[in-house]
Amino acid sequence: MSWPLYLALKQLFPTGRRFPFFTAISMLGVALGVALLVVSISVMGGFGREIRKMIVNTQGEVQVRSSGLINAPALVQAAVNKVQGVAASTPFAEGVAMIEHQRKPAFPAIQGVDLDHVDGVVPLRKYIIAGQFDDLDDDRVILSSQLAMTIGARLGSTIEVYSPLLLEKLKNDEVLLPRELTVCGIFEIGHQQLDSSVVIVTLRTMQELYGLGHAVHGINVKLMDGADPDEVAKKINRALPVDGVAKTWMDANQEFLFVLQLEKNMIFFLLLFIIVVAAFSVASSLLIAVVRKTREIGLLGALGATPGQVAACFCYQGIIIGVAGTAAGLALGFTVVHFRNDLVGGFTKLTGSAEALERFYQFSNLPAYLSGKDLLLIVVSALFVSTLAGLLPAWRAAKLKPVEALRSE
Repeated sequence: MSWPLYLALKQLFPTGRRFPFFTAISMLGVALGVALLVVSISVMGGFGREIRKMIVNTQGEVQVRSSGLINAPALVQAAVNKVQGVAASTPFAEGVAMIEHQRKPAFPAIQGVDLDHVDGVVPLRKYIIAGQFDDLDDDRVILSSQLAMTIGARLGSTIEVYSPLLLEKLKNDEVLLPRELTVCGIFEIGHQQLDSSVVIVTLRTMQELYGLGHAVHGINVKLMDGADPDEVAKKINRALPVDGVAKTWMDANQEFLFVLQLEKNMIFFLLLFIIVVAAFSVASSLLIAVVRKTREIGLLGALGATPGQVAACFCYQGIIIGVAGTAAGLALGFTVVHFRNDLVGGFTKLTGSAEALERFYQFSNLPAYLSGKDLLLIVVSALFVSTLAGLLPAWRAAKLKPVEALRSE
């Protein structure tokens, strides 16, 4: 061990004394900043991961759409399935309809799914909370949970569906009665918007409601494990036999994901200032130490220590504080993340906000996920800022001349 490092350790942890107050406060400041970063970025990463999982589970990893209708879905689906990396595909049709039950109207999004292929792409069965997905047929419908509650529908209830095709018929002085469908299931995905405004019917029913014939609006595609969505989307675009384009779930939801990433970056930037403030505290304390130990620094210079070695002594102190504070902050942060649901549960019980939390934010368990990249960024940022905190005192100590330092009172 070099003597500047040994001297730095002795100054931070003097022999025969209790844990120094200055060292404890300096490390605590860095530790709190790192812990807050770990908790905040983990929670934001957890929300982002759950939202990405929800998008993939409801739309597939790649989606094929056309500027109009896809009139030959079987032909397109066969071409898509031949592309390397594609595990399964399913056609769909979607739109907006008016539904009514006991004179309670609603205007949800309605989606028609192909019962023969949807299971291989979209795991709708896992979201069913009442009824059976297998009961879905051309005369039945599955409602989202909040929508069913809004119109007062239950399993076995009959709802009336009014499609835009009714308006087209009225223009031609034709009368088209609303379609009556029986509720056979209720699903809940865990997203407020989806759980309050989605209706699922069979693809054939949707084609009849919109007068599509055999056409569809798009095809959802599930990829094999490890397949790159961007590469597979490019291969699908080259293989498509009709006018259309394949987009990954990231491209289709680019604006939303950008906002999510922007929020995450802003939280990281703002909380990083806690570490910066702690670094200023470390720098001021080390500057005071330089002033108090001016004669000792002069003595080191008289004994042959170079300015670089004197500066290294104070640089090492900043690094040691940064490493110890970062380690303590990581331990504290991961501990809080581990017990996050217990903490949130205790807070909601004290405030009586448990039901509101589930109703408006659609979660009862707080998600958390910290990627290796985010963890590395937190550690590097904390160590970098702590190292900078030791540079100014180190420069001040290196500038002292031995003769003048020894004269210091």
